Order: sequence, then structure tokens, then C-alpha cells
Amino acid sequence: MVDEPDVVSVAERALSSLPPGAPLAVRMRPLTLGEVVGQQHLLGPGAPLRRMVEGSGAASVLLYGPPGTGKTTLASLISGATGRRFEALSALSAGVKEVRGVIELARRRLLNGEQTVLFIDEVHRFSKTQQDALLAAVENRIVLLVGATTENPSFSVVSALLSRSLVLQLQSLTAADVQELLERAVADERGFGGAITIDDDAMEHLVRLAAGDARRALTALEAAAGAALDTAGDASGPVVLDLATVEASVDKAAVRYDRAGDQHYDVISAFIKSIRGSDVDAALHYLARMLTAGEDPRFIARRLVVHASEDIGMADPTALQTATAAAQAVQLIGMPEARLALAQATIHLATAPKSGAVIAALGAAMADVAAGKSGLVPPHLRDGHYKGAEQLGNAVGYKYPHDTRDGVLRQQYPPDDLVGVDYYQPTAHGNEREIADRVSKLRRIVRG
Repeated sequence: MVDEPDVVSVAERALSSLPPGAPLAVRMRPLTLGEVVGQQHLLGPGAPLRRMVEGSGAASVLLYGPPGTGKTTLASLISGATGRRFEALSALSAGVKEVRGVIELARRRLLNGEQTVLFIDEVHRFSKTQQDALLAAVENRIVLLVGATTENPSFSVVSALLSRSLVLQLQSLTAADVQELLERAVADERGFGGAITIDDDAMEHLVRLAAGDARRALTALEAAAGAALDTAGDASGPVVLDLATVEASVDKAAVRYDRAGDQHYDVISAFIKSIRGSDVDAALHYLARMLTAGEDPRFIARRLVVHASEDIGMADPTALQTATAAAQAVQLIGMPEARLALAQATIHLATAPKSGAVIAALGAAMADVAAGKSGLVPPHLRDGHYKGAEQLGNAVGYKYPHDTRDGVLRQQYPPDDLVGVDYYQPTAHGNEREIADRVSKLRRIVRG
């Protein structure tokens, strides 16, 4: 635990400056490194973040992780434990002017031997111009930048700023971490000081609602405990917070999903990969997350249509029909009814036999074209519907397949350089078991 005097004094000042009635999540914010739960992969001995909090590291950092994992807390500890001055900006409200103002203030402080930690919340929301305004100050260490973001910095932060910063990824808290926070809030004087106790069922429910988010856990506890204390009135002894009170006081957990951020891409990626992996239950879970969060159903439908050909293809040709029908249903009837069509398509695709032969065949053919293997169209296949075509040899010698009993005959169709090349390789899955035999027979006849 980092309990040095400068840390404690900063913590005491932070507590004394809290307004009356500050939220429980604010009151319970860790004051020392020892109070931080989770993130042990970043806070172990010698780890970069621990070194910074303890004052032996001087790199700018981008803290990347879900809400409620301690990004703001860690930024404050980095400042407090090293005696640096702390300035905070929110990318939601600050512009280039505010950024330059803090940098100028930090430059003057540096002349007096004081370094400034500049904490920027939601840094991914800064425009390129705003981020560029930070570059020189970060590179010259006029400020020690601590940026917090819920989005992958590789997509949302300019490369020049990325190269000047350590990117540290925070993880959602475990169930044990959340329970430890709740128990501390119940016992600590900053919280309820022992005025309440939580029974096992209520604790389990609060932990589940939190979904790894410390702020959400403490907010839910504050709402439920307030209701329990109001109901108990002047009762002596600790008030027991039970499951019924929690359920009556706390709405369902909000789905962590940002349609404009990397959660959008992560969830749709998991959705498609679950379908590809034939895990129908996981696929339905991710579908439910997207629908609950208000994802555009047309986006989901488009991905299903693509997936039907990409990962199922001829192993079940009806998968594309189902996905296309679901997309049409979304257009025709809209939400919420269209969610049933999306669910049906999801179940069909997840349980269908899988084959990547369609995308592999097209990819191989396009690779040959890109490599210059185009060649001339054989003369007998060329268009003969114009005057003079026969004199050029076009369409001369073409054999009409329907003139034969089987509707297939020996004839060259590809350019000379591609005769005998097999692009489509049927699998032994589903409908392709039968197609494989037919394709082999057709090739023998056509190629002679």
C-alpha cells in the first residue's frame, strides 16, 4: 500500500473538498494504491502503472478499458503519489483553447520545478486538431498526459500521440472485486459506516447487476440502501438490505454497448464468430445485446446475409434465402416485431452445416485475375450477335448443351491459361456432400 504522507494529504484534501451529498461512488473512490481492486496485471511489482503511481515512472499513458474500471482513480493517484499538480479536462466540453491554456499553465509551473498531470477523460472524443495540440507538450514532458478512453486507442487516437504514450488496457472487475468494493462501502465511514448489512441473495444480485463496473455497483447499492434506510426509520441496529429491496430499487443493468465505438465492432464480431462456430446460444446472446442496446436492425440483417454465403454457402443454400427474408422483414415491418425474423435467421445460420468453399472459390479466382491470369475469351464463347462476328471467328464452333441428352458436354470455357484450374472445392458438409460428387462428374465431362 502506498501510504506516504503526500498521498494521504492529497487524499484528505480530496475528501474535504467533496460537496455535501456527493455520490457514494465518489466518496468511495480509492485514496491509495492499496485500496484499488482489480487490474493486478498493471499494478504488480515493477509494472508500469505501479511505477508511475509510486513516482518512479514519467511516461504519458492512455488508460483504455470499460467504464467503472478505475481510469479516473488511477489518474488521480498518479498525480497525488508523486506530488504533481493535477488538471482535468473532459473531451466532451473542452476545446483547443482549454487544452492550450492548461499547457501554458503547466509550462509556467515547470519553471518553478512543478510538473503537471493532465487528465483527459473520453480522450477518444477529441478531434485530430485537439489531439495534435497536445503533441509538443507531451513529447517535451511539459505535461504528463493521462488519457482515459473506453474505445480502442488504435482506432480513436492519432498515431503521433499513440507513439508518445503507453497504452494500458484495464479489465472489467471480477465478481470478487465488486463484492470487495460493496463490502468496503458498507463498513467504511465514507460509505454507510456499518448502518446496513447485505444478505447473500442481495449481494449476489448487486454483483450481477454491476457487470464488472465499480461505479454501477456503488450506484446500485446507494439506491437500494437509501430505500432500506428510509423504510426502517429509527430502527436500532444495522438495517438488512435484502433481495426484494434491491430489485424494487434498482433497474436492470444497462447494456454496455456504444454503437459508435469498438464495442459495436466487438459484439458484431462475436456474433458472427459464434454463428460460424455453430454456438446458437452465444449467437442469440450477442443478438439480444445488440437489440437491447438499440443497434440498427438493418446492420444486423446485412451481416446475416453476408454470413450466409461466406460461412455456409452451398452447404445449406437455404441459409441465404432465410437471411435475405429476414432483411426484407426488417424493411417491411420494422422493430420490435422484426427481431423475431432476425432471431430465426440467427438460429438457422448457427445450426446450419458450415462451408467456406464459396468465399475460398471467389478469393482464388480473384487472386488469379489480380495476378494477370485473365487471358482471351475462347473464340467460340464470344458474342456472335452482330454483323461480321462470324468473319472474326466469334461464336463459331459453340456447342449448345441443351442439344444433348444430359444437358452437359465437352467444351472449353475458361481462357487457355486457366484450363483445369479448380476454384470451387466443395466440403463434405451438408448439401455439399452431394454437390462434391456432381461437380467432379461435371468436370470430367466438360474437360473430357
